[in-house]
Amino acid sequence: MNVTLHGRKVVPGVAEGEALVTNERISGWGGVDPRTGTVIETRHALRGQSFAGKVLVFPGAKGSSGWSATFHMARLSGAAPAAFLFNEMTTKMALGAVVTHAPSMTDFDRDPLTCVETGDWVRVDADQGLVEITKKKDRLAK
Repeated sequence: MNVTLHGRKVVPGVAEGEALVTNERISGWGGVDPRTGTVIETRHALRGQSFAGKVLVFPGAKGSSGWSATFHMARLSGAAPAAFLFNEMTTKMALGAVVTHAPSMTDFDRDPLTCVETGDWVRVDADQGLVEITKKKDRLAK
């Protein structure tokens, strides 16, 4: 079963990749190793997992404005997410998305946290405001 979401473009572009999903916000300053894209925040559900090259689906940013510096460094090191899908637009989240240059979207017609699971294949077309989700179980069945 494929699922389509409609949302608002934050950063233009098209990207696709495996989804990495968390219901927890991520701290940009001290919560991420920008060299590897690995979440290092203590007690975070994604601790030890890398978002490099994945579609990161999460509520949004938390913490200080370190988001822009951290995600700029992640882009330069090749460890940035392929795309961002998030629920709450803040200046931290906007800055992180812009410096990463990754297609980014928010303001969805349905909550992506209820539609996307880690391992699903996600195509983000921010220019058209579309997210196409191929469920992991359907990909594995082929």
